[in-house]
Amino acid sequence: MSEPKPPTIPNVTVAASTNRSGSISVRATDQGMPVEIKFERSEYRYGAQTLADEILRLTKRSTVAARARRREVLAEAGLPADILDRLNLPTRQAAVDELDRIDDADTGPTSWMRPV
Repeated sequence: MSEPKPPTIPNVTVAASTNRSGSISVRATDQGMPVEIKFERSEYRYGAQTLADEILRLTKRSTVAARARRREVLAEAGLPADILDRLNLPTRQAAVDELDRIDDADTGPTSWMRPV
């Protein structure tokens, strides 16, 4: 008989976030590194700073989601909760609360209407 293999734990965990209109998406690691950024050309009309701010917001959002997912993977692999807490990995509820806070700070355009 062979010994059971320990679970494979990925080196990084990645999650994606998209803005309300679906025109910007960012995939980022649990360490906050964006690995993929996509946006429609129409986003240029709001200006470079607005686009950069939204990319940063979505990167933060993706990072929180990836960190929560990382906690779940490590917990499934058998790491105790106190170690996961020391690694500062959020619980699912803590991640939801943080995502709500980030979404409340969303300053993106809420309408296709332009001021005249």
